[in-house]
Amino acid sequence: MFFYGQLHAAQRSTLRDKEVIVLFDEPLRVAAEEAATLYPILKKELENTLARPVNFRPTVVLVKESETFQRMSGTNLIVAFAVPERNLIVIDYSKMRTDPFSIETTMKHELCHLLLHNHIKEENLPRWLDEGICQWVSDGIAEIIMTQKGSILEEAILSGRYISIRALTDRFPRDKRYLVLAYEESKSLVEYMISSFGEEAVLSVLNYLEHGVEMDGAIIRGLSISLDELESRWLHHLKRRITWATYLINHLYEILFFLAAMAMIYGFIRRLRKKRAYRDEEEEDAG
Repeated sequence: MFFYGQLHAAQRSTLRDKEVIVLFDEPLRVAAEEAATLYPILKKELENTLARPVNFRPTVVLVKESETFQRMSGTNLIVAFAVPERNLIVIDYSKMRTDPFSIETTMKHELCHLLLHNHIKEENLPRWLDEGICQWVSDGIAEIIMTQKGSILEEAILSGRYISIRALTDRFPRDKRYLVLAYEESKSLVEYMISSFGEEAVLSVLNYLEHGVEMDGAIIRGLSISLDELESRWLHHLKRRITWATYLINHLYEILFFLAAMAMIYGFIRRLRKKRAYRDEEEEDAG
């Protein structure tokens, strides 16, 4: 996935205490100190929210250059990633001052991944639930860069081109648009679960997964409905909330901007045609 040798590059410095290890490029020393200071707070918040202990010491790597981070992650679509089997978090610090990312929310999101995977076996933790929970605990922030305006999920619901939740059990799509949609769907479904069944019910689902119950059984035991019924109710909820009318209202500025641009192009073409017609008339008169 990335070059592990780069984690301990010669110029990389280290801060360590009994709770966390921070590796960083030397110009990021202040940021590394901030990360080390924030860690116990984020750890406590996660433990309280997910009712599970962080019983491991993670390593947080702060990378100064985006190009270096991209070589390590293998993609330019994310700002951070976690490696559960190594209790490792790697962050592209150059993106941490770009809205909506911050070192605090990004660390919390990635630490959530480590916590979930330390308590639930990877093959028993659905990818959509993993990502949805981590977005929920980090105030809706994902690790993916979403540069487009508006919501891809809204368009997918209106067009019927959403991704089945079962298709997001093991992996997410590689195509950027569908990858963003997978993140949006995961966040939306977990938020729906919490609003409809409560936080305790969602934590109950995690408990069953932790004790080896497979996904369908955990959903039935925790929420008292099947996964297919959950997806059906969630989609019905979205379809009631997202209509063409609300979509047009939410995107009114973009629509007006597009129409104005089309009007300018149309006016420009008309002027060109008039000029050509006038020039042709002059040539005929001269002839």
